[in-house]
Amino acid sequence: MNQKLENEDNHPPSGLISKIKKFFRNPFFIKTQSVSEVTDFLKDAVDLNIIDKEAESIANKAIRLGNTTVKEIMVPKVDMVTFGIDDEINIILEKIIESGHSRYPILGSERDEVAGILLAKDMLPKIYEGNNNFSLSDMLREPNVVPETKKADSLLEEFKKDRSHMAVVIDEYGTISGLVTIEDILEELVGEIEDEHDVDEEEIIKISDKKFYADAKIEIEEFTEFFNLDIDPLAIDAETLGGFVISKLGVLPKVGDKVKIEDLTIKVIDADDRKIEKVQITKNQ
Repeated sequence: MNQKLENEDNHPPSGLISKIKKFFRNPFFIKTQSVSEVTDFLKDAVDLNIIDKEAESIANKAIRLGNTTVKEIMVPKVDMVTFGIDDEINIILEKIIESGHSRYPILGSERDEVAGILLAKDMLPKIYEGNNNFSLSDMLREPNVVPETKKADSLLEEFKKDRSHMAVVIDEYGTISGLVTIEDILEELVGEIEDEHDVDEEEIIKISDKKFYADAKIEIEEFTEFFNLDIDPLAIDAETLGGFVISKLGVLPKVGDKVKIEDLTIKVIDADDRKIEKVQITKNQ
């Protein structure tokens, strides 16, 4: 009798194990069951030590991936590194060295035309051999162009099938809106993936008790929390500090422009014709 009770304590009910096997033998189990039922099922599996919390998290994220569009995870157009089909090789090489990426969309002569994808590994050997008299168009790979509404899980399957790693995203009007890589999708499943080119920078750097530098991409909620502002971040019509500055001024700011919020003065110290990069924050008396 005691032996029987001990076995019941150490092993999950056989009925649950058979249900798990049945679910996972059916490749369409997510489609044939409700998402909430599958989520509860995974939680039960964790409670019974059949899977760990990390596996449960990845499984739940994989389920949600079917409802995630590429627009939600793409790199926006303003942050893309691209080249024109007629750009000089020396300019392209400088940008490759500066950015450190391995793949680059090449834009054609027509508006929003994607001529192809350039792999740095295809061009660098020619540069190394001293050959600068080659045609860029001859080494371009076929571009993968997808709409913003495409689901991330579907694109991941395409990446696996085509053995590709990047897709250019367009909106309903055919205008380029960003790009998405296989890394962007995998990060939705397992979290941020850092490589040797990623730099871990503080978003707010304290210079003195009254002066700070900040990355304009910091989320407005983090900004208000850091400075203990008596403001509801949800009441601000912006997601980032840079977006807040733009909304306050009503135009794209230039270096030197300032806005005030409570006892803080925010000054733009680094910007281009598309976005704000860095700001200086000063605490007023």
